[in-house]
Amino acid sequence: MPLLRFDLIEGRSKEELKKLLDAAHVAMLEAFSVPERDRYQIVHQHPEHEMIIEDTGLGFIRSKDLVLISVTSKKRTPEQKQALYRLLAEKLQEECGISPEDLMVSITENSESDWSFGLGEAQIFTGKL
Repeated sequence: MPLLRFDLIEGRSKEELKKLLDAAHVAMLEAFSVPERDRYQIVHQHPEHEMIIEDTGLGFIRSKDLVLISVTSKKRTPEQKQALYRLLAEKLQEECGISPEDLMVSITENSESDWSFGLGEAQIFTGKL
């Protein structure tokens, strides 16, 4: 049930976006052990001047290929989070040619009662999932 929001500088093709989303999903499946169809991804594309993502003094060189992924998920272990960060960097570099320096990930945790997949119910909280 992780929800991934991708903030990108506009200009990628549909094919490039599909490769990016598919690679991120593979990383999520492996890191968080979620079901295959547990896929919720939203892409937001911005003009370059609307994204100022610096490096917090780490010395990264960012490019127009920058990808900011915001993950909303139930609580995960530090090991699962580290695996996700590593796998995202690996998969996006392998599949999309995106430098690990151009990847930023933020995870926000919530609880099982914070999700409704439809029908006005919190299916995880009520035990339907």
